[in-house]
Amino acid sequence: MKKLILVFFAFSAILYSFRSKETASKKPKLVVGIVIDQMRYDYLTRFADRYSENGFKRLLNDGFSLENAHYNLIPTYTAVGHASIYTGTTPSEHAIISNNWYDKFSKKFIYCVDDTNYKTIGNDSREGEKSPYRMLTTTVTDQLHLAQNMHGKTIGIAIKDRSSILPAGHTANGAYWFSGGNYGQWISSSFYMEQLPNWVTEFNASKKVDDYLSKPWEPLYDISTYTQSIADNNEFEGLNNGEKTPTFPHNVPALRKNNGNYSLIKAIPAGNSITADFAKAAIIGENLGKSDFTDFLTISFSSTDYVGHQYGPASVEIEDTYLRLDNDLAELFKTLDTEVGKGNYTIFLTADHAAVHVPAYLQSLKIPAHYFDGEQFKKHLTTITKKYFNSDKLVENVSNYQIFLNKQVMDSLKLNQNTVAQKLADEVVYFEGIYKAVTARTLQTTHFSEGILNSLQNGYNQKYSGDVMLLPYPATLSRGRTGTSHGSGYSYDTHVPIIFYGNGIQKGSSSKKYEIVDIAPTISNLLQIEAPNSTSGKVVSEALEK
Repeated sequence: MKKLILVFFAFSAILYSFRSKETASKKPKLVVGIVIDQMRYDYLTRFADRYSENGFKRLLNDGFSLENAHYNLIPTYTAVGHASIYTGTTPSEHAIISNNWYDKFSKKFIYCVDDTNYKTIGNDSREGEKSPYRMLTTTVTDQLHLAQNMHGKTIGIAIKDRSSILPAGHTANGAYWFSGGNYGQWISSSFYMEQLPNWVTEFNASKKVDDYLSKPWEPLYDISTYTQSIADNNEFEGLNNGEKTPTFPHNVPALRKNNGNYSLIKAIPAGNSITADFAKAAIIGENLGKSDFTDFLTISFSSTDYVGHQYGPASVEIEDTYLRLDNDLAELFKTLDTEVGKGNYTIFLTADHAAVHVPAYLQSLKIPAHYFDGEQFKKHLTTITKKYFNSDKLVENVSNYQIFLNKQVMDSLKLNQNTVAQKLADEVVYFEGIYKAVTARTLQTTHFSEGILNSLQNGYNQKYSGDVMLLPYPATLSRGRTGTSHGSGYSYDTHVPIIFYGNGIQKGSSSKKYEIVDIAPTISNLLQIEAPNSTSGKVVSEALEK
C-alpha cells in the first residue's frame, strides 16, 4: 500500500511538472503593443475595402476586436493615452495629466517626460534628457519584468519620446525615439543605457531616413480612387512652408529645408515606415521572443497624428496614410512570423486618442462646431474676479481647460479658495464656448458614475490638477481653422480600436462597452502576472482563449 501511495505521488509530481511546462509553453514568447496616434475607430471601417489581407484585416479576421471601446478620461492627449493604456488606470492615479501642464508647485510649465538628471544617448542634443519618473504607477511592462525577476526584455519605440518612454515603463531595457532637425537619428536616454546598442548604431548609419526623404509623397493609388475623402484641394487643410495648396504630390525633397529638415519625416507616412523598419531591426537585434522568458515590444506610430493635425480626418492625405500604414503593418507581421514564429506572439493594437472633424468643415455642413478664444476667456475671468472679489490677481494660470488659482493672493485677501472656485465655475458658463465647469472640490466630494463628468473626474488628479475644470462645447478646438486636434471626452475623441491577436486570443468581436484601461489587466491575465499596481480596468475575458 505504501509503495502504491509513493507511486501515486511520483506520478502526480510528473504530471504536475508536465502541465506546468505545458502551461508555460503556451504563454507568448513576445507581446507587441501597437498604438496608432490619433486613430479614430472608423478608420478601420471607412477604409476596410482598401486594406490588404495581411495588415489590419489580418488582426480583424483572426483576432478579437472591441468595436465599442472608449477612453474613460479627459484629456485625450498623447501622453495621457499611452500612460493609461499601459498602466490600466487614469490620470487620477498615474498622474500624467497632459503632455505639458502647469506645475502649481514650481510655478512653471513642465513636460511629461523631461528629466535633466539624464543625458542624451546617441547625439549631442538635449532631446534625450528624459525618463518616466512623473508616471507614478507601474505599467504592464514593469509587472512582466517583476514577475520574471527582471528577466526578459522590454523595448519601447516611437518617433515621439513620450510615446516610447511611458509604455516601456520604469524598468525597460531600452526606449528609443527619433531626433529630427539636422540629426535624423534614433536616440535614447542615459536612464536606460550608457551607449546605443550596435544594431541601433548600424540602423542610424544606414541613412534609411534620407532614402525616405528623397522621394515625393504621392498617392499610393490613382487619386480618383480615394472616394472616402473630400476633394484634395480644400480650405480646411494646412500647408507646409513653401506650398501654395494642400494637394498631392507633396514635394518632400524640396520641402525639407524649410520644414525642419529630418523632422519632416514625422509629418508624412514615411515616418510610420521608418518606425516599422526600426521595430523590425529591434526584433532581430535584441533577439526578441527567443529566450525562455516573455519579452515585450511597445511600438507607437506617430505620423498619423501629425498628418491628422495638418489635414484632418476627411482628407485624402489621411486616407493615403492609413493605406500605407496597412502595408507597414503587414511587413511588421511578416517579420514577427519569421523571427518569433506564428503562434508564439501576442499583439494588441489601439490608439492613444481619436480626433474631431475639422470644425470649419463641420460648420460648412451646418453641423454645430466651435473655435475657443483663450485670450478672450482670460479677460473674461479677470472681469469676474474684479466684480466679485475686487482683484485681478486671483487667477494664476489657465491651460488645458483648467483654472489654477493664486492661493497666496487669496490668503492675503482672506478669501476662501472653494468660494472663489465655485463662483468662477458658476460664471464662466456664460462665456461663449464653455459648456460646463466643475470645481476641484466637487470632483473630490461627488462621485460621477458615468458620462462626461465621470471622464472629467477620472482625468482629475488632486495633487496636480487645477481648481476649476472646464468643458467646451462638442466639436470645439483652440486653434486655426485648418486641420484638427483632440483632447475632449466626446465620442469623436474617445472611440478607438482595440484588437487583440495571436497567442491566447480567440477569434471574434464584441460590441459591448469597454474602456482603454481594460487592456493592461487583460494582457496581465493572459500572461498570468499581477496587473499594474493602480489598475482600475477589467479583464476582457471574452477575448481570451478558454
